[in-house]
Amino acid sequence: MGLAFNGNAARREAVGEDGLSRGPCDRQAGAQSACVLPTARELIEFLQGFCSTQLAAGAQTSRVDRNATRIAKAYGFAVELAMLSRHFMISVVKPAADGIPQERHTAVCAIVSGAPNFQRVAALNALSWNIGDENLSLDEARRRFDAILALPALNPVLLRFLVACANAAFCRLFDGDAVAMGLVFGATLAGFYLRQKLLHWGMDVKITFFCCAFAASLLASPGLIFGWGATPQTAMAASVLFLIPGIPLINAMMDILDGHVLMAVSRLVQASTLIVCIALGLALTMLLLGVDSL
Repeated sequence: MGLAFNGNAARREAVGEDGLSRGPCDRQAGAQSACVLPTARELIEFLQGFCSTQLAAGAQTSRVDRNATRIAKAYGFAVELAMLSRHFMISVVKPAADGIPQERHTAVCAIVSGAPNFQRVAALNALSWNIGDENLSLDEARRRFDAILALPALNPVLLRFLVACANAAFCRLFDGDAVAMGLVFGATLAGFYLRQKLLHWGMDVKITFFCCAFAASLLASPGLIFGWGATPQTAMAASVLFLIPGIPLINAMMDILDGHVLMAVSRLVQASTLIVCIALGLALTMLLLGVDSL
């Protein structure tokens, strides 16, 4: 899909008396105003934050690559992106007619961990299109980027309630009765609260998942201990499903299909490690209660 431009609003470059390239140009209130094209250094600083934010929010690698390429192209640059497990390397190149780059800058940036945020991913994806379609200057792109980062996250209390409802629905999906669903709802509510607190306190994510799996399964165990309901085993097994790292697993599969195998393997290993931590937490509860199987 190509970038859309409208008549006289199309991006164009002009060189002023100071020797700087002019453009892209914005049309504001019927008047035309030129803006200075960014240098490779300025653009790469913006793309570092843009790409790392998308990766932290749960975007797949191909989306990050496409968005970075789209933004760089809008300012007359080419971009080269190499993804590693915990870092990515990005190069911004100013192409020339003879094939020798006029300007090149390369930077290495850490991939920060963060909670999935598809609202942020969608907003950043839209921003990458707006930069070309609306001929935004880099300063305006930065302002919009900062505005996206400033958007409030979902209320944590509401998030806990929704996750608990979803996990109770999973319990019903596996033939759990009403009692089992109630136990799973309460266990998930407490387990997700514990997860939020431990991560907020800076606890290692693997230890956090182990503790939350143990706490949630233990809180769902009264059905098994006291014989509440007809499906107490289902309640205990379903109580830890809210911890399953589904988004990294899905992104890993998409990365494999798109050819980003190194990033896919990294995500698969990270997700598998968390699944092992969940299993160990559930196994500890079963060991304490003397439960052989679920």
